Amino acid sequence: MKPSLKTIALLSTALLTACTSTEDKVNDLLQRHMNAFVFVEGGSFMMGNPGGWSVRKDTLPAHKVTLDSFSIQKYEVTQGDMDLFMEVTGYTSTYVNYDRLRTNNPNRFVDKLPAAVTWGDARAFCQWLGKLSNQLIDLPTEAQWEYAARSRGQMYRFATDTGEAVENVNMAARSKGGFSNPKALPHPPSKFSPNPLGLYDMSGNVVELVLDNYQPDYYQHSPEHNPKGPKTAKTSGLDGGTTYHLTVARGGRFYDYWGNTTVTRLEVPKTLMGLDTGFRCVMQN
Repeated sequence: MKPSLKTIALLSTALLTACTSTEDKVNDLLQRHMNAFVFVEGGSFMMGNPGGWSVRKDTLPAHKVTLDSFSIQKYEVTQGDMDLFMEVTGYTSTYVNYDRLRTNNPNRFVDKLPAAVTWGDARAFCQWLGKLSNQLIDLPTEAQWEYAARSRGQMYRFATDTGEAVENVNMAARSKGGFSNPKALPHPPSKFSPNPLGLYDMSGNVVELVLDNYQPDYYQHSPEHNPKGPKTAKTSGLDGGTTYHLTVARGGRFYDYWGNTTVTRLEVPKTLMGLDTGFRCVMQN
């Protein structure tokens, strides 16, 4: 039986409404993200641990870095925006167990929380945003991230409004039991006050993926001007001998506290996904 003209009209209207709705959602996403970029004037600072800010040896030595100006997002990208990107582009995560992880942890994948991603997923989102806006957008370099977290390189141990950390006042309290606590979750972006530059959650929410490959001794021979990290990544063998290339992640984690400093570095396998990871994007000026 052929569909009636009325049925065809209703289906056409439904399809048009769906398309318009998706287009509106993408336009809203683009406007929100572009409005969230904060200009960061370039300059020089002493990157790394000045002494006593981290127990990790890879935060040493402190070294001079000079950066060109750039813009960085105020907020960590949310899961809702990541889901919309995946829906409209057909993108699938580079983490092979993504669907299972999501099914087993539904409370972590709600729209309002920071997006749980791999390094490749985060880059794909930022670069998609760049295509939509006709701008050069990607993950921040490690140097850009730290310079911004420290409000243009000032001596701020934590990326809070005061440079200090006070539990449940300007940074989340340490979660008892760490990530093994099933109730431990990051908070929605901007729960606490931003740092003086106007950036939220750069200490103590999710650990943020950056562009750089990870090498533990990189600070010993980092170039001064616009460093982009080592050419090759350190590798790590996990899961029965599989080799993973490591990238840098910054900012600490919601279940940590004193480790959430502006200089703390973590290494993360590029194609694995932790429930404590997230990201924000940078636009080159």
